[in-house]
Amino acid sequence: MNLQQLEYIVAVDQHRHFAHAAEACFVTQPTLSMMIRKLEDELDTRIFDRSRQPVVPTETGVQIIEQARRVLRETAMLAEIVERRKTDPEGTLQIGIIPTLAPYLVPLFIRSFLVNYPKVQLKIAEHTTNVLLDLLKRGQLDVGILVTPLNQPSFRETPVFHEALMVYSSHDHDKQYILPEEIDPNELWLLEEGHCFRSQILNLCELRKKPFDNLDYAAGSIETLIRLVETQKGITVLPELATKGMSLSRRRRLVPFAPPVPVREVSLVTDRDHVKKHLIDLLQQEILSNLPREILEEREFHRIGIEVG
Repeated sequence: MNLQQLEYIVAVDQHRHFAHAAEACFVTQPTLSMMIRKLEDELDTRIFDRSRQPVVPTETGVQIIEQARRVLRETAMLAEIVERRKTDPEGTLQIGIIPTLAPYLVPLFIRSFLVNYPKVQLKIAEHTTNVLLDLLKRGQLDVGILVTPLNQPSFRETPVFHEALMVYSSHDHDKQYILPEEIDPNELWLLEEGHCFRSQILNLCELRKKPFDNLDYAAGSIETLIRLVETQKGITVLPELATKGMSLSRRRRLVPFAPPVPVREVSLVTDRDHVKKHLIDLLQQEILSNLPREILEEREFHRIGIEVG
């Protein structure tokens, strides 16, 4: 048994296809298949059910693959120990981020990170929370930038900042503040199912209604919500970073919530057995260094929960 064999079975589990796994591991399919067969013979058990397409692990195989992931993570820690002692960090950091954060947060820190750490390769992917958690669990991501709390003990959450929520309306407001109970559910535009930001707004306003009984529109982005409000009337709720850089005419349509301000907690989320702690710490520093000052100011707030399926 060797580490290469463990990498191969993890790759097959990820791709559910021997040829695709071999390509990802930069070996020929016969070589990968032979190495996995040798491991199965050594363990005297079948790890994969090859009669099914896509290929799936056997019941015992599932446990073996999970243990292989743990072994590979522990092995990677050896490189991490050495990396921490370097003054010039290097390596690859695979980051996942939810779509309601990515367009507003990534542009703030990415250039600074790349300039400060030119030997670190960033790989960034946008997915919904449930997809990111699955990728973290499979070891296909090093860290997720997510809204928390997730209330899932298999993950470690490191809160980075709290982002205020505010109302965006189709007309100018002279109100200083608004209360959640003042929001008319018949005028509220929401994101489609699967976005944690949608569940936060439902929790905040205690809503389950749609804007119009004869329309079922599943908005896929915050920018879509803004345009819907402007062209079709009504209101929506926006996270604070999405309002930065707005024109003056748009800012007149924003109304803050009354204190304590509802916020979403943004955290770095890792698998509990994660590696690359040094690079993740650098990522946190870059995010904090490049956030707008007002987001980091102390204020009275209450954290809105999310629902993760």
